[in-house]
Amino acid sequence: MRHNIIHIVLFILTVASTMVVGGPAYSITIMFILLGHETGHYLMSRRYGMRATLPFFLPFPFSPFGTLGAVIRMQGTISSRRTLFDTGVAGPLTSLLLSLPAIVIGLKLSEVIPASQLREGTIRLGDPLLFSFIQRLVMADVPENYDVLLHPIGYAGWVGLFVTALNLLPVGQLDGGHIAYALFGRRSRAIFLMSIAVMAFITIFYNPGWLLLLILIILFGFRHPAPLDDQTPLDGKRKLLGGIAFLAFILSFTPAPFPQFVEEIKQTFRWL
Repeated sequence: MRHNIIHIVLFILTVASTMVVGGPAYSITIMFILLGHETGHYLMSRRYGMRATLPFFLPFPFSPFGTLGAVIRMQGTISSRRTLFDTGVAGPLTSLLLSLPAIVIGLKLSEVIPASQLREGTIRLGDPLLFSFIQRLVMADVPENYDVLLHPIGYAGWVGLFVTALNLLPVGQLDGGHIAYALFGRRSRAIFLMSIAVMAFITIFYNPGWLLLLILIILFGFRHPAPLDDQTPLDGKRKLLGGIAFLAFILSFTPAPFPQFVEEIKQTFRWL
């Protein structure tokens, strides 16, 4: 009962913190996306006989997200690559599928206004390829010197893509790391190395804002326990789904999610 109270309190606090940052529409949408992500992991864990907690939501009442996401704790032995794959892929694919309609609805509710009318301090977003593609379908081309004033539901969808991309990063204990290991076994270490090298390049030469994430994946990005059955490969359907998951990562990731902050961070580093 005590654990359930903790989950409820954290959920309520996260609803409040996201509402402070983005209002009711943003809060409801992003909570739904995060809950869907963790529910995917939870249900798949239970399917394979692993114990899993309810989601621990992490409130953070500051811009730009109002939350640090949510996590669940899973306990039990991972019996096979299939178990590892299914458990890892369920979360990000669920959050992706929930983010897409949020983006479409949010864009339909958004306004196109002259860039000169944007309020000072408005956060500009770097659009992933998938978001840009959906925007062209929904809104056609935005005229020069105009910008999209994104509705909170659309912003929640954008954040959903951001969260999905981070989780699909093919490194260590992230969902993408689980998927990579399930697909390639011990050879996935090479993928981990390449991913860390690419993130290091982006951090050093383009966006220093990734520095903390880079440090974390360097510290933990090489560790991945093997399942009991580390020999039986995945079937063709799961290999195809794994390819779709990594395509989703490429289409959802943006090197500079908040372009205006990149120059500010670079200026800070120069000053130091």
